[in-house]
Amino acid sequence: MESTHFPITDWSEDDQPREKLRLKGKDTLSDAELIAILIGSGSKSESAVDLGKRILLSVDNNLNALGKMSILQLTKFKGIGEVKAITIIAALELGRRRRLEAASKLDEITSSKIVFEMMQPIIGELSHEEFWVLFLNNSNKIISKSQLSKGGITGTVVDVRLVFKLALETRATSLILCHNHPSGNLQPSGADKEITKKIKMAGESLDVKVLDHLIITDSKYYSFVDEGIFNL
Repeated sequence: MESTHFPITDWSEDDQPREKLRLKGKDTLSDAELIAILIGSGSKSESAVDLGKRILLSVDNNLNALGKMSILQLTKFKGIGEVKAITIIAALELGRRRRLEAASKLDEITSSKIVFEMMQPIIGELSHEEFWVLFLNNSNKIISKSQLSKGGITGTVVDVRLVFKLALETRATSLILCHNHPSGNLQPSGADKEITKKIKMAGESLDVKVLDHLIITDSKYYSFVDEGIFNL
């Protein structure tokens, strides 16, 4: 039996995404409806909202995963040309930058969640691994944050001497280690545990405390302290 498609323009005004946003506010719209506003129109066989739903379904409704899609990947969907693909990518990039800007104002570290919120926009969606260190003063406020190394998909090499050279230069009294796992696997590897142990031991001799080590993915994180394995 052939399905009947009703264009968005035939819907009641309250159900049209643009009108719904204008009349009821942005919080009332689903992710698919917001994407429908970005792409503007669907096709004869599919509304913009249904197309938005189909795109989201391809990434398990994960907006972080959608933000990683390329123009080529998006244009494989019927109804998405290059202009619409660029519009989606630009909107999601603005969202990422907004999160990064908000996170930069959280300069006092009181939990692992704050570290995640600060670092996820920086390293959470990368396709390669990066190792960062946050340098803190004795009030647990961030003095600076530095990328220590940049590697491939499966790992990176960290120079322990550089960590403490920067710690001494910034007069940090403590630090937090962070790196991402592009694979999405949150479990620490043997190498992750070993580098944590080496940096902790070096910090003890210089009276610079290592407070935690976080592994970050696009939507989750693993804290060595929270998981109770920090005393290696």
